[in-house]
Amino acid sequence: MPGKIIIISAPSGCGKSTIINALINRGVDMQFSISATSREPRCGETDGKHYYFLTPSEFRRRIEKGLFVEYEEVYPGRFYGTLKSEIERITGAGHNVVMDIDVAGAMNVKKIYGDCAMTLFIMPPSVDELRRRLELRATDAPEVIDQRVGKAEYEISFASRFETVIVNEDLDTAVDQAQKAITAFIAG
Repeated sequence: MPGKIIIISAPSGCGKSTIINALINRGVDMQFSISATSREPRCGETDGKHYYFLTPSEFRRRIEKGLFVEYEEVYPGRFYGTLKSEIERITGAGHNVVMDIDVAGAMNVKKIYGDCAMTLFIMPPSVDELRRRLELRATDAPEVIDQRVGKAEYEISFASRFETVIVNEDLDTAVDQAQKAITAFIAG
């Protein structure tokens, strides 16, 4: 039986990656899709393991052929996206695929795959709490944090379009809620 597609979106700093890794560690049958990118590999990165590395022109050709379920040009000539073949590789082997993508990509993937895909949005308890978490990370300059918070407010405006919304106020509770929603979807 083919696997299903779990799409998880959240503003930066909401614990999305932590929740996904916790679910995988708990044994939820999900495999990450490997994204494609037009950037150069960083030290230690391997094609087909960390990313599918494509030249900008090859990325554009694949866009023109309709081979992506979602993609974004983050900077001029710097693309990231998910190939349809990657989804088919994982689901065709009977596994569920988890996609950690932005809200626009999530809506597009849901539109393509319909009932074979579920959308889950991780919310911060509040925008103020999100700002506090980003500041505690101490990895970004204040102007970058301002940009991330602004983007978060935009992303939060999409939450009502997701099938499941989880507020990550307490990590263990959020993981439990995500696991319950995902296992129900997989079983359904």
